[in-house]
Amino acid sequence: MLIKRTFDFAHNALEKYSREDMFVTKYNGKWEKTSTREFIALGNKVSRGLLKLGIKPGDKIALITTATRTEWAVMDLGISQIGAVSVPVYPSISPDDYNFIFNNADVKYCFVSDIDLYEKVMKIRDNVPTLQGVFSFDEINGAPNWREITDLGSDEATQSEVEDISKSINTEDLATIIYTSGTTGKPKGVMLSHLNIVSNVLGSNPRIPRVKGLEFSDIKILSFLPICHIFERMLFYLYQYNGYAIYFAESIEKMGDNIKEVQPHIMSVVPRLIEKVYDKIYDKGTSAGGLKSQIFLWALGVNKAKEKIGKPSGLKEIIADKLVFSKWREGLGGNIITLVSGSAALSARLNKMFQNAGIPILEGYGLTETSPVISVNSFGKIKVGTVGHPLDNVQVKIQEDGEITVKGPSVFKGYFKNEEMTKEAFTDEGFFKTGDIGHIDEEGYLHITDRKKEMFKTSGGKYIAPQVIENLAKASKFIEQIMVVGDGEKMPCAFVQPDFNFIKNWAERKGLNIGTTPAEMVKSPELIARIGKEITYLNTKLGNWEQIKKFELTPEVWSIELGLLTPTLKLKRKAIKERYLKLYNKMYGHQE
Repeated sequence: MLIKRTFDFAHNALEKYSREDMFVTKYNGKWEKTSTREFIALGNKVSRGLLKLGIKPGDKIALITTATRTEWAVMDLGISQIGAVSVPVYPSISPDDYNFIFNNADVKYCFVSDIDLYEKVMKIRDNVPTLQGVFSFDEINGAPNWREITDLGSDEATQSEVEDISKSINTEDLATIIYTSGTTGKPKGVMLSHLNIVSNVLGSNPRIPRVKGLEFSDIKILSFLPICHIFERMLFYLYQYNGYAIYFAESIEKMGDNIKEVQPHIMSVVPRLIEKVYDKIYDKGTSAGGLKSQIFLWALGVNKAKEKIGKPSGLKEIIADKLVFSKWREGLGGNIITLVSGSAALSARLNKMFQNAGIPILEGYGLTETSPVISVNSFGKIKVGTVGHPLDNVQVKIQEDGEITVKGPSVFKGYFKNEEMTKEAFTDEGFFKTGDIGHIDEEGYLHITDRKKEMFKTSGGKYIAPQVIENLAKASKFIEQIMVVGDGEKMPCAFVQPDFNFIKNWAERKGLNIGTTPAEMVKSPELIARIGKEITYLNTKLGNWEQIKKFELTPEVWSIELGLLTPTLKLKRKAIKERYLKLYNKMYGHQE
């Protein structure tokens, strides 16, 4: 069938790939399967139930879930095929942001996964005049349950109304409003049409690897990134398009157990997760002691020395793979075809290491406003340090100042209720301004170098690209987060959030008494000196004008809850600087 709207992916799956395990979610310790046929039936019930509640095309319905689950997928189908607009919201944002989003979008109904989110929404309910009801997926005493909607729609007599509305929905119609977390200011409502998302799925699909001897029906996905983010949501539709089974992970904390149980073939990841996985592997390998640690470190050396990415060749590589890297693959379930990485830049060093360990990573690039993929690597054409070739249906133009601009069917309709900001987002030629700096090399690969807005000038007039420096610094096991500062100052400096778990183990190995809490550790002369060595090494890779002259250790873990990271784990630079203003003034000798 011809796919024009997001809900067409589900109906196409029923026609071509009907399976017993289209979606699988764990409830009370047991994986429960939902077949393609059951999924469509439930989606139709939701559509009929919402129509009985008075929902009309264009009405906004919020979806909030702590972890993605089958109910979210059912609601998405039920909402979209009657022309209503889904407003997926991050579970971790503040009540103030909930209040803003619900009022800005004129949300009529909201569906949440659990009691914590239900209580969070109920706190702002009276501030949202358009909000008529809040339903929960979990059973909560005194709270309306989402099953009330499916019960309301159990009578199939009105299915013809659903189908009539569905047929009338155009590809250009609004499908969803996704509020970007933003590193400053209020969230922006990105309007994405059915065409935006569908064109991105179809444009990205050729980049997904096909493995000889493995049927589409064999492939299992483990989905754990927030589905409110367009990266995971676009892949959610792409997996449906290919007939894959989608298992929803319980949580980040239970990822290890879920990987062993599901043994997935494909997972989408963010760079921070890959960094964490490698840190665990390294700690385990180096703490084994004796011959085991020696073999582990030798294998890492073989991996690093390998010039061309590919299967092991030569006796050393074969032995290293057998003794060490095969265990890495087993740790990821043993079936991994590829990890798809997005949301932020992945360290080229780690990327190469995983590729050479037989765990291919397809690194891509995009924004919410581009639905999201602009470019992505593909099997046989992986170039580490790049985000691959632009999609065939996307036009990329590098402006004179180096900014990456984009045109194509996946570029968004605009910012909801903000025509001025929408106009500012495009060039006179109609290219969307990504705000990222980069270039396309002679082989057509796109390189991202920095965020345009995050680049700054020192008082000496030298430009500093902080992300480049920060990505290099995070190769250190001692540094979990770092933010380079110095806009208008005479030199670059940095806030450093140490990796406190690694440092505890390091201090124990060295017999150092540096305290047990982050606040105690950052005052330790030994730790300050050791991180100083890391910064000194970092500076050897930088030009004189961009070298870090001073740094201060921050006494806590930067988190979403503290308001220092966005829900996609990007630095909220303004908030970090404000929180550690005393340390900033200390580095630059400013009077407080």
